[in-house]
Amino acid sequence: MERIIVGLWSALFFFVLTCSVSWAQATAQVSGTVRDQTGAVLPVVTVTATQTETGVARTTLTNETGSYVLSNLAVGPYRLEATLTGFRTFAQSGIVLQVNASPVINVVLQVGQVAEQVEVQADAALVETRTSSVGQVIENQRILELPLNGRNVTDLITLAGAAVQTGTATGRLFSGTQISVGGSVPTGTDYSLDGANHINFLTGVGLDLPFPDATQEFKVETGGLAANRGSSSAVAAVTKSGTNDFHGDLFEFFRNDLFNARQYFSPTKSSL
Repeated sequence: MERIIVGLWSALFFFVLTCSVSWAQATAQVSGTVRDQTGAVLPVVTVTATQTETGVARTTLTNETGSYVLSNLAVGPYRLEATLTGFRTFAQSGIVLQVNASPVINVVLQVGQVAEQVEVQADAALVETRTSSVGQVIENQRILELPLNGRNVTDLITLAGAAVQTGTATGRLFSGTQISVGGSVPTGTDYSLDGANHINFLTGVGLDLPFPDATQEFKVETGGLAANRGSSSAVAAVTKSGTNDFHGDLFEFFRNDLFNARQYFSPTKSSL
């Protein structure tokens, strides 16, 4: 009996550790260094990242080296602010965090009153310098606007390059699209959805991603993954979350031979 209890606690502990690692793969982080105009680092600076769609804010303080890290941030648009007594408030908007992104945003504070503000608009893409992984993010715009046969978002994984569909498993227990990413076998790719494993435990193949209206974006990593990932390639997807605005979608999914183009040698067009 004691062995069973110990085994259950060990399994629970392993599950918690696995979930924490997977959750980090479904979010993003921002880090950097805060300095003054002379280049000296500034400790105890209040750095706040606010997601503009939801108003959710995360705050931290810079350490003695002027460095800060804001981890486990949900994907989406952000506004970054840095404040310190005796300096003007720094604000940078237009920051868009994608899944698994970890951009470095350094801040320079100017001497002045806190009420004064230096506004920076970040329209350029953020450069990834902290990780060696090679991959591409399929944004929500492409998911919604590209044509999909059967509205299967999983088919868009091949847009990232170095990915090819090798087959489709059928059946109640063995469904899923088999895709080789980065030259690996279909079972060698790590799939996650909102930080949780998204793999058919019977076949080892990734499960299909949610329909287009529910998927926010996903990232396909084809190589250079960190050792803690345990695979040569990975697909990390996140679903849409709520915002401060009411919105919804309405669509009709209908397919019939009546709408098919008639082949040149067909004498008549098939009817309903």
